[in-house]
Amino acid sequence: MSNQSHLSICHQNKDGAVKNDTETLMPSALTPINAGGRTGKGKNKTRRARPWIVFSRNGNTEVIECDNSTIMKRVSIPARDLRIRGPLFSNSSNILGREKSIVLNLENIKAIVTANEVWLLDPFRPQVLSLIDQLKKQFPQRNVPENIQSSQDLEAEEGFQSELPFEFQVLESAFEVVCSFFDTSVASLETEALPVLAELTQKVTTKNLSIVRRLKRNLTCLIARVQKVKDEIEHLLDDDKDMAEFYLTRKVIQSQKEDVEDLEMLLEAYLIQVEGTRNKLHTMTKYIDDTEDYVKIKQKDKRNRLLLFKLTLIKASFAISAGTLVVSLFGMNIPNPLYSTNGLFGYFVLGVFVMCIVLFMVIFGNARW
Repeated sequence: MSNQSHLSICHQNKDGAVKNDTETLMPSALTPINAGGRTGKGKNKTRRARPWIVFSRNGNTEVIECDNSTIMKRVSIPARDLRIRGPLFSNSSNILGREKSIVLNLENIKAIVTANEVWLLDPFRPQVLSLIDQLKKQFPQRNVPENIQSSQDLEAEEGFQSELPFEFQVLESAFEVVCSFFDTSVASLETEALPVLAELTQKVTTKNLSIVRRLKRNLTCLIARVQKVKDEIEHLLDDDKDMAEFYLTRKVIQSQKEDVEDLEMLLEAYLIQVEGTRNKLHTMTKYIDDTEDYVKIKQKDKRNRLLLFKLTLIKASFAISAGTLVVSLFGMNIPNPLYSTNGLFGYFVLGVFVMCIVLFMVIFGNARW
């Protein structure tokens, strides 16, 4: 492999010969590995190949395209571990320790880590590119052969107490990228949510309510994703045997050490960070819930005012109806000596008006009491 910053890409021609070209890290620059077709019943059946980027502990990188069978042969993992890399489990988080590798699935980072290299699926995702950048800083390119380092080199690295083994540094970088993604997502939600919630307490509009509903949905999804990572870390910390499976360098050099203190400290550190992120999300959720409760109280208060106004109108209508009844009775063409009394009409109208007011006040006072 070339020791330059670019990648060495291999292409296979029709005669089976391999031609090396030097290309930059672009989606079209892929090395097909055993992605050839199989012939059956006169039709060519092509195995599904997916792009991977391989980063070795020497700092060399290579983008290749290969199918699941090739991956299983190269990193010695069963087929069931590759199924969780698929789109159906894209939002799941799990870390599995195998005999010669670690199967990692954290958010958009889907990787297979060995004692000498790491295979990353979908190399052009932002999180994967961030992880590659961190690995390049930790493992600068060196003029060392691509094949597996000697056991003496691995043993020297294992004995160097100030530095974690390769697989743990990859795991640490993956956690760092995922936690950074969570922190960025939380900051983005806070920046968008706080002004909208402040405006919602002043004026309730359909637009603000729809924005808050969307933010709450995104917040719930993010909490679930953070919780999955937290649960996976806690699951690993609960079992020392599972953590012992992650010491791939020890297995290569056949070390007799059995302590898992390094991995335990690493997981505990990121467990605290993930818990802090989850607490921030729960605090924001509580803030949204309190704002919604405040808005509901304001809406109930307005509804109560409308009901009180409606009740007042009903009372006034009843009082007016009583006066209308009296007027209607005297408006009938029934002989009555009062009709011939001069000046009685004005007093009668005034009396009916006063009766309506008194009736309204009595009903209103009784209802208020």
